[in-house]
Amino acid sequence: MFAYLLLLAAVASRILPHAGWMNFTLVGGALLYFGARRSWREMLVPLALLMATDYYLTVHAYHYAFQWLGYATLASWTWYAMAMALGWILLHARTTVARVAAGALLGPTSFFVVSNYAVWAGGTMYPHTLAGLATCYAAAIPFYRNDLASTSIVLALAFGVPVLVRRMSPINTAAAVAGK
Repeated sequence: MFAYLLLLAAVASRILPHAGWMNFTLVGGALLYFGARRSWREMLVPLALLMATDYYLTVHAYHYAFQWLGYATLASWTWYAMAMALGWILLHARTTVARVAAGALLGPTSFFVVSNYAVWAGGTMYPHTLAGLATCYAAAIPFYRNDLASTSIVLALAFGVPVLVRRMSPINTAAAVAGK
C-alpha cells in the first residue's frame, strides 16, 4: 500500500508548481521503491500513471504538442521501467544500506545519462557534435544534483523509517534490555 501512496506523491511532486526546484521530485525514489516492494505484474500501474502525467504536463502545463513516439517520451518511459527493474534487482530480495545507497546513485545517474542523450540526439537544442553533447550534459547538472538528492531522501525515508520504528518498538526495546 505504501508503494502506491509514494507513487501518488511522486506524481503530485511533478504536477504541483515547484519553480526553482529543477527536478526535485519523488519519481526516482518512488519507482525504485515500487520495484523493490511490488510484483512485476503491478509495475504497469506506475508506468501508465507516469505516462499519463507526462501527457498532462506536455499538453496542459507546457502547452506543447504531444508526440507519442518522441525521443524524450520514449527515453523517459523506458527509464521508468528500468528504474523499477533496478529496484527489483537491487532491493527486492535483500535490502541493505549499501544497496539502498547504490540505488540512490544508480537511479538518478541512469536517468541523467539516458534522458540527456535523448535530448541531444533527438532534438535541435544542441549541435550534434561532441561539444554539443558535452554542453547538453553540463546544462543538466543542476537537475541531476536535485534528482540525486531527492531520490536519496525518498529512499532513506522509505527504507529507513520502518527499520527505526521496528528498532524502537517496545517489544524490541524490552528484548534488548532483557538481553543485557
